[in-house]
Amino acid sequence: MKQRDGSEPLRPSDHVDGDADSGVNSPALGIVGWLRWGWRQLTSMRTALVLLLLLAIAAVPGSIFPQRMANPNGVTQWERDNPDLFPILDAIQMFDVYMSAWFSAIYILLFVSLVGCILPRTKHHWKALRSRPPRTPARLSRLDDHLEQRIDGDQDDAKHAVDLAEAQLRSAGYRVERYDGRGSFSVSAERGYLRETGNLVFHASLVGVLLAVGIGGGFAYTGQRVIYEGQAVVNALVDYSSMNRGRFVGDDALTPYAIRLDSFDVTYQPPLTSGAGQAGDFAANVTVREPGGDETKGTVRVNHPLEVAGERIYLLGNGYAPTITVRDAEGTPVYSETVPFLPQDANLTSLGVLKIADGLPEQIGMLGFLYPTQATLETGALTSVYGDLLDPILTLNVYSGDLGIDGGVPRSVYELDPSGMEQLTGGDTGVESIKLAPGETADLPNGLGTVTFEDETPEGADRDQVGMTESVKRFASLQTHRDDSSIFVLVFAVLAVLGLLTALFVPRRRVWVKATPDETGIRLEYAALARGDDPTLATAIEQLRAKHLDSL
Repeated sequence: MKQRDGSEPLRPSDHVDGDADSGVNSPALGIVGWLRWGWRQLTSMRTALVLLLLLAIAAVPGSIFPQRMANPNGVTQWERDNPDLFPILDAIQMFDVYMSAWFSAIYILLFVSLVGCILPRTKHHWKALRSRPPRTPARLSRLDDHLEQRIDGDQDDAKHAVDLAEAQLRSAGYRVERYDGRGSFSVSAERGYLRETGNLVFHASLVGVLLAVGIGGGFAYTGQRVIYEGQAVVNALVDYSSMNRGRFVGDDALTPYAIRLDSFDVTYQPPLTSGAGQAGDFAANVTVREPGGDETKGTVRVNHPLEVAGERIYLLGNGYAPTITVRDAEGTPVYSETVPFLPQDANLTSLGVLKIADGLPEQIGMLGFLYPTQATLETGALTSVYGDLLDPILTLNVYSGDLGIDGGVPRSVYELDPSGMEQLTGGDTGVESIKLAPGETADLPNGLGTVTFEDETPEGADRDQVGMTESVKRFASLQTHRDDSSIFVLVFAVLAVLGLLTALFVPRRRVWVKATPDETGIRLEYAALARGDDPTLATAIEQLRAKHLDSL
């Protein structure tokens, strides 16, 4: 109400809308106060849930972009395909998401937040477990879930009725406490502390998962290498094409053993059938020799890794590895290698690179295409129409000049940089590309020498039966992975699920049964109270009354 002079009514000096200059100010928090406020905000359950959501969102780029830890070749290919965008994404660690500074920050904050939530709640829960059920309220009728029943009897009958109720509640898993006095007998019961136990187990298991992943990742390593049929390699760092290892993995951490690829088996749908050319089962048959000379046979299949000395060997890819020999003008071999050719399509049209740095008058590079079952397109270009070696042909484009391998700059064995080199065959040179079937030899241009596509068909094989299907070796791309923390992650994940289910489906209840004798008999009261939503509480209290009355 306004005053007579039309002004607003006076307010107390401490009113929220009072004069700003009234002299009432909020106390300054200070450094300690702000730190305490920040700690409370960080360790609140709401913050933990937000951080957990942020961690899930932050992990999404790891499934979009190839990661150096798991797929270094994919990172190289992504850089080749996106040369302008790659430096920007690499600067913000999109190809090392799980080891990035921003992912680690969320990870550590979530860990601290969970620990800050769990410790005080565990202390409070432990006190609650050791405390007695609360005293029976004086007026149970004020509770929403309340039932009454009158029966005949005296004071002894009232005490007996509560004794029966106490026994029934204890057998149902309730913690019970008697509260007799003031002319009545009552039992107070509660159960459902397992709900909070499950909640704490869930959050503690999340901490366990974070610890297992964080610490275990420092001792994990993943290596990739290409091995062709008949080749044996040693489990050492120098024999891997790429190796990503945790910060705690030393140079001598790998278990010593040797592995040889005996054969690589692939089944194809036959021509002129439904799904012709589609590959079925892939099987890399290997021999493993461990220290002491013991040899064991094994097979690596897709999604079926082979376990050797605590490591898991996975099959990532496969293809053909033709053996090519180059001789100089006098017929002296200067190069003879089995070269993995990378598949380019479903019918295994494959691309490979040869680099001959020594032995010829000048350095030679060859860009080759292998067509397992050759066919000619309308444009005149070659293609492969089937993945198996039914009619293989190898084409080579020859380049001469500086291969760029003498300048100390690392070069990929799967790439040939033709800049600064002279193309001698194929393309716009007017000279046809060299074409070779297994076992054939062709002359190199400019009298440099010869090149031979070796036929690897085993001696004594029936040509009428096998044809050309064994004329070229196969290679397998294998990945070796070791992570001893996986079992701990699994255990904590199972515990987290069990704890979550317990927290969701175990109700927290308090139940009271009270018997009050009077002149007309005994007044029985049944009441219950739930912590949180419990839609079955009314039914539970009705069932308790029915069972109790039946036992009287």
